[in-house]
Amino acid sequence: MNIDRMVFAIAGTFILVSLALSQLHSIYWLWFTAFVGANMLQAAFTGFCPLAKILAKLGIKSGCAFQE
Repeated sequence: MNIDRMVFAIAGTFILVSLALSQLHSIYWLWFTAFVGANMLQAAFTGFCPLAKILAKLGIKSGCAFQE
């Protein structure tokens, strides 16, 4: 699995978990959902993704979306 797919998988998991937590625990978990969405939006325009940088340092091979 490359960085691109891992970023999408982790972001999707964070969104789904925070949505579930907002229903089961506290509505304030939606702020985390908004943070993940905003980070994905800025990454689309700037090409900078903190998670992609972390995964690259861990030695995961790069895909075509988050190349250095």
